[in-house]
Amino acid sequence: MFAVIKTGGKQFRVAANDKITVAKIEGNPGDTVAFGSVLMLTEGEKTTLDAKALSEITVAGEIVEQARGEKVIAFKKRRRQNSKRKRGFRAELTVIRITDILTGGKQPEMKKGDAAAAPAAAKAKAAPKAGEEAAAPKKAAAKKAPAKKAKDEASEA
Repeated sequence: MFAVIKTGGKQFRVAANDKITVAKIEGNPGDTVAFGSVLMLTEGEKTTLDAKALSEITVAGEIVEQARGEKVIAFKKRRRQNSKRKRGFRAELTVIRITDILTGGKQPEMKKGDAAAAPAAAKAKAAPKAGEEAAAPKKAAAKKAPAKKAKDEASEA
């Protein structure tokens, strides 16, 4: 069984356990993503193109990694004008492993990866302990006397 899905303005032919590289999708490695815009489904000899039937089909995938594409350099030179322009671009990409093609209106169970739990643990570790705060209270800085203005000095002399 395979399906044709549309994401990021492009179409991809996918089957279970395929790895595809698409335009950036927000998420961490291990997160589950669902693609609802299925354009075609083929099961053996049976092909489904009906929009109503395709609206009940969902393709589930798991984010493998967030990556960047190769650098593309756009270089323009105007001859005899002493004019040139060089710009570079690297696309943000997401590598996804297709886990399942769900039919009959089923939805994939959305799970967050282990990477989502790691920032919360790091944040808790970085928080200062109550005992440390009480042991070393900060002293307030002493206020300085305001400096005299130049006019005051000139009038006194």
